[in-house]
Formats: sequence, structure tokens, C-alpha cells
Amino acid sequence: MDGNHLGEFLRARRARLRPEDVGMTGYGVRRVSGLRREEVAVLAGVNADYYTRLEQGRERRPSAQVLDALGRALRLDADARAHLHRLAGTAPEPAPPLYTAERVSPELRQLMDGYAGTPAFVMNRTLDLLAANALAEALYSAFTPADNLARMTFLDPAGRRFYQDWDRAAQSAVANLREAAGFDPDHPRLRELVTALSEGSSHFARLWRAHDVRGKTRDAKHLVHPDVGPLTLTYQSFDVREAPGQQLVIYHAEPATPSAEALKLLGSLHASRHPSRPAAGG
Repeated sequence: MDGNHLGEFLRARRARLRPEDVGMTGYGVRRVSGLRREEVAVLAGVNADYYTRLEQGRERRPSAQVLDALGRALRLDADARAHLHRLAGTAPEPAPPLYTAERVSPELRQLMDGYAGTPAFVMNRTLDLLAANALAEALYSAFTPADNLARMTFLDPAGRRFYQDWDRAAQSAVANLREAAGFDPDHPRLRELVTALSEGSSHFARLWRAHDVRGKTRDAKHLVHPDVGPLTLTYQSFDVREAPGQQLVIYHAEPATPSAEALKLLGSLHASRHPSRPAAGG
């Protein structure tokens, strides 16, 4: 990541659009894919030289109105527009820190352990797993170690077997990290993680360059656990107010389904292997 994060984002998103995508007629020979700078400027109603300075990092204080216009011109969704404003420093409220202390409060750990029949864990914005209950440990037992969801997806061989739709899981992990970059693009932990993933996975490097941005969704997770087979789980994410940047994630299987039965079996198997931890649902 270079120092011109706003310009890098604008260039990447401009390159993904064709004139016909935005109702324009293409003209001339295009040496590169995507819209020209002048075309984005026309769509946003800004001076072409001004937009060029934005991309080149020579103009770093665009107004919120200009950013809104650029967001519309580049067809950005809500997550990407919020990311654009964070990169430019025009977010309506000060951004909370990207990376908080790794300590998870005893009270939160106790709460997670109370969800004995469903996986629950705490992570930070860079997808580091900070704490997990017994069933979450069992769910991610195929990974060595279960330390960071992005690393597990791209660099652990178990990732491609564990995620039934690996491509979708990979895109989601990268988009989540891109959202994290909007809060602090130069944070050492984020830079370290992105460097390791880029060096270890060309697939990650390609997705990272695409600049997709997305926060956590509630889409169903389709997983294949080595001990109990296929699992379809939904999940909810909750911000931890006492530790900005941390999220509590709770997975859930629809009652009376094969996935619910598989979770119960997984909890029993984990308890038998780790008798000091209570069985899920027990």
C-alpha cells in the first residue's frame, strides 16, 4: 500500500467501469481498461484537472459533496462510499481505532461460554480471532492455527476444503480487510497481514488490487467440517462497545435441520477430546 490511498482507490474503481456501464458512448482507442479520468469528471460534475489531482495525491481535501458525486459516478455501494469518505477524512464521525488491544474481557468470555450450543468468537477488524468458545474452537479445528480468518482462507490448505464456496469466502475476507484499511490504511498489523497474504497467495494479491469493500453481512455460511460434514450456518455480528474495533460473532443453525444435528455432534466430539471443556448443548 502506498501513501496515496484515496487516489489508489479511485483509480482501481475507475478501471472497473466501461463507458456503457454508465450510459456513455466510448470513443477513441483505449490503451487501458475502464473509464478515462475525464469521463469520471464529467459524470461527477467536477473539473477534470481537479479529479486528476485527486488521483495523483496532489489534492487531498475534497469536500463531502465532491466525494458523494464521485461515489455516484463510480457506482459505489454504501460500504464503498463510506470507505471513500474515510480515506478522504470526511466521515461524519471520527473513526474508531482499527486495532484495539487483544484482550477480551472476562465478562465477554463468560457470555460466549454461555452459548454452549452455538459457535461464538470475538475478532478485530483485521480478522484476528481473539477469543472463542468451545464450539467455535471445534468448528475451526481443521486449521493450524485458527488465528486469522484471512490467513486461514488463503494460506492454510484446510481453507479450500472447509469453505464450500471458497471463491465467495475469499472475496468476502478481502473486502472486509479493505473496509478495515479505511480506518487506518498504514496500521502496522494491517500492513504486515496484507504483505504476508500477498506474498503467499497470488489470488489474494489480485483481489486486494480490485479494491472491493464490504462490511460483515448475514449471508449463510456453507462449510464442510472434516468430522461432521456439511454445515449451513447463519450469523450475527455485534460491536463490542467497551473495545471499539472488536466484534462478537455468533453462528446459528436452523433448528431441527441436519446442520443443527451436526453441530451437536461436533460439540460432543470436541468435548470427548477436550474433557476439561463442557459439551456444547450439555
